[in-house]
Amino acid sequence: QVQLVESGGGLVQAGGSLRLSCAASGRTFSMYTMGWFRQAPGKEREFVAAIYWSGDRTSYADSVKGRFTISKDNAKNTMYLQINSLKPEDTAVYYCNTDLRITNRLMRGAPGEYWGQGTQVTVSS
Repeated sequence: QVQLVESGGGLVQAGGSLRLSCAASGRTFSMYTMGWFRQAPGKEREFVAAIYWSGDRTSYADSVKGRFTISKDNAKNTMYLQINSLKPEDTAVYYCNTDLRITNRLMRGAPGEYWGQGTQVTVSS
């Protein structure tokens, strides 16, 4: 199995920046794709960004493209989400996710089986 733990969330002003981290443990060598999802109060969980195991391929939701950057450090078994130009609408719990299957489903926004517990991002106006 794989364990995912998010960190780095907090309260920031609109226009500010934040860097989220997702530390993975367990069968990290089996994580074919990883990604970020978020869920705002009263809304469904939505896809944010995903990254291929090698870090060479990434995908983003249109709403965050140009502001968010996903990356990973395989040596540290850690995935990151750099968030710039934060907007109040970015307020949500951000979740780390991974798919162990050799598939590009997560790259297209469909989550894998494993989730972290989430980290809260709150953007004030």
